[in-house]
Amino acid sequence: MHNKLSAERFVFDSYLYIEDVSVTRLNSIIAHSIFAKTPSSRSPMNSILRAPYDLVRPLYERSSFHRSVIEELPDTRLQTAYTHCRCITRDYAKTFYMATRFLPNEKQRSIFAIYTLCRYVDNLVDDHQDLLQNQESNTYTPLEKLDSFKETLAEAYEGRQMDDPVLTAITDSLLSSGIPLRYPLELISGVEMDLVKNRYQTFEEVYDYSYKVASVVGLMTSEVFGYKESKALSHAVDLGIAMQLTNILRDVGEDLNRDRIYLAKDELEKFDLTEADLFQHNLSEKFIAFMKFQIERTQEYYESAKQGVNMLSRDSRLPVWLALENYSRILTKIEQNGYDVFSQRAHLTSAEKFSILPRILYRLQRA
Repeated sequence: MHNKLSAERFVFDSYLYIEDVSVTRLNSIIAHSIFAKTPSSRSPMNSILRAPYDLVRPLYERSSFHRSVIEELPDTRLQTAYTHCRCITRDYAKTFYMATRFLPNEKQRSIFAIYTLCRYVDNLVDDHQDLLQNQESNTYTPLEKLDSFKETLAEAYEGRQMDDPVLTAITDSLLSSGIPLRYPLELISGVEMDLVKNRYQTFEEVYDYSYKVASVVGLMTSEVFGYKESKALSHAVDLGIAMQLTNILRDVGEDLNRDRIYLAKDELEKFDLTEADLFQHNLSEKFIAFMKFQIERTQEYYESAKQGVNMLSRDSRLPVWLALENYSRILTKIEQNGYDVFSQRAHLTSAEKFSILPRILYRLQRA
């Protein structure tokens, strides 16, 4: 299901394992090592980026830089809560987990909590695996669980202390970052749509779904990142729309296997396409023309999103650029696959994800 990527999509793997180094200093070191001359395959950073994830992560996690993210908190209850969220992020989203290293400690903690919120809500629908401790996953229906969770969030916003570590971290982050209650409620509303809807008649319906499961996450993380102009929020919305549309185009085949079609029916009809064409995996000229139209529109949303990245706080731009650039390149992969989204799932290799880092760091250095 698409919404499970709505938080993960905002970052990609970036390996850090240097002891006791600040985010600013680390970026400076990397930028200097790479951009003194044009990057080459023999660059020291390229060697770092090729290091296996399972090797780098343990090294990093033994550093005081890693430990300080949690240990600087004076409240042991919050330490336990955020440790729980960080473990969930690490176990379920290695790409997201490693790239948050570029953020200041307090922002890392909040992003871990927001990811856990998205993961928990998604699990209620996808596989009913609750992340909340001591809760039977088959006692209530997903809709009943979502309703209950909405009530719990509302109570937390009113000041009720949460006993569960996941809820403790989530509510602490939402409240400390000034994230309005309507954002997580809209996210839940979007997730609920997958319980009752598997067809979309118009692009307006697709847009509404994408806004709720993706753009809202961008709005929440924007409050954590910080921004200097309110216009940044409209661009964050566009980034969420672009990424969700990318998800939809990439996963056409997988969704058909689950009897789900997120492509707008009226737009399919404009290209003289039917559901039968999709289920028959008919890679016709009409379908290719349809996909070209979809990709062009999605790229327009990415172009709008680019205008908002430099409106974010400087210390938060890197993971957003990584997500935007890498995710938009999935569209190129679809084109390279001959628009076959039925039998091929467009994706980037780890090397391809990492290759964009020098250019982004150079862009940040010049901003």
